Amino acid sequence: MSPRTLILGGGMSGLSCAYHLGTNYALLERSDEPGGLSRSILQDGFVFDHTGHLLHLRHPYTLKLIQRLLKNNLALHQRRAWIYSHGRYTRYPFQANTYGLPIKIVRECVRGFVQARLEASAAPPRQPESFQSWVLRTFGQGFAKHFFFPYNEKLWTVPPDVLSAEWAAPFVPTPSVEEIILGALSDQTKKFGYNASFYYPKKGGIQALAFAFAKNLAGIRLRSEVCGVDLEKKEVTLRTGEILPYDHLVTTLPLVKFLALASPLAPEIETARRSLRWTSVYNLNLGIGRPALSDKHWIYFPEKKYPFYRVGFPMNFSTRMAPPGMSSMYVEMAYEPGRPPDDAPTIAKILSDLRRVGLLRKGDRIVTQKLLHIPVAYVIFDAQRTASTRLILSFLQSKSVRSIGRFGAWKYSYMEEAILEGKTAAEEILGQ
Repeated sequence: MSPRTLILGGGMSGLSCAYHLGTNYALLERSDEPGGLSRSILQDGFVFDHTGHLLHLRHPYTLKLIQRLLKNNLALHQRRAWIYSHGRYTRYPFQANTYGLPIKIVRECVRGFVQARLEASAAPPRQPESFQSWVLRTFGQGFAKHFFFPYNEKLWTVPPDVLSAEWAAPFVPTPSVEEIILGALSDQTKKFGYNASFYYPKKGGIQALAFAFAKNLAGIRLRSEVCGVDLEKKEVTLRTGEILPYDHLVTTLPLVKFLALASPLAPEIETARRSLRWTSVYNLNLGIGRPALSDKHWIYFPEKKYPFYRVGFPMNFSTRMAPPGMSSMYVEMAYEPGRPPDDAPTIAKILSDLRRVGLLRKGDRIVTQKLLHIPVAYVIFDAQRTASTRLILSFLQSKSVRSIGRFGAWKYSYMEEAILEGKTAAEEILGQ
């Protein structure tokens, strides 16, 4: 018998869907390993993830599930995230921790924040509100100038007035007036935001979770690349020529990629597909022959003079991410899809700037490096994104297709949400 459900993609949402279906499915993954972007690479004794993939667990079910899957291979961390600007380190988030910055900068930020509060209108802002408008209304001109605008333009590759604000509320902490003033006058250690703590495997990198899921799943088919989806016949065609029928299709592929494989598409769906925008990420991983390179988990770099927006330190997620006496880091740069930077000058600039900010020393030995490209990394929330996505997902739902996960649902989310979406999709299918 053919499986009733086909799942495209072996990332967290696909693995979770298969796990919660239990039987009568096939999960198709083009790679030779499960995990999608939640994969880890072992190279010269170092373990590198595809940038930082951390488990921010707030739902009791997810915490119990992952503890059951990973057993003793799981550790809880209290976030150590910092920001480097104006030659100084300050705690994350910037808006609650300006203490230590030049007095002129602190004054600009606090004054701008107070002025924004005094000018706040009782009338609700025009919808959809731009990210630029939201930042100015919520934090004021100083915080916008010194962090929010330059950092987010580096991350999203578009100006802040192009972005909508709908993604921001769950991910951008909004401290109180008292907290912002306290953070300007003292070294405030209070944790803010959804990622104040996180779990991470003790060994194996983040892919340990994918492997833990996969060992319970009999229906995974690796090295199975999809080259076409017939939405009318309800058939998936593989690169090998094999045709698989389905009753239910769950796709976790990037929405733009799935739509390029699917047919027939109505003209309005084609139009909506062409409006979707995203960024790509240039991810340079480094193994360094020096211990204790940093005591931080990651650092944000908002200033334009540095090409990267974030640098993280996997050896602080787990001591098994690097050989004894050595350190590791990942460096993230965003770029427009299809326009990757030239490797030699880009890597040279990155290394030069890492020395410039003191993360690398002149005599540091780079033991190994691994360059990874993430073609679809962040969904751009612009004025068209919400209406286009709703239209597309509604159309696919009418064709017995559920498009889930960060890239399938075309949104900004985290690993726990992907796992829960896989669970929900499975429960809906079993209910039918």
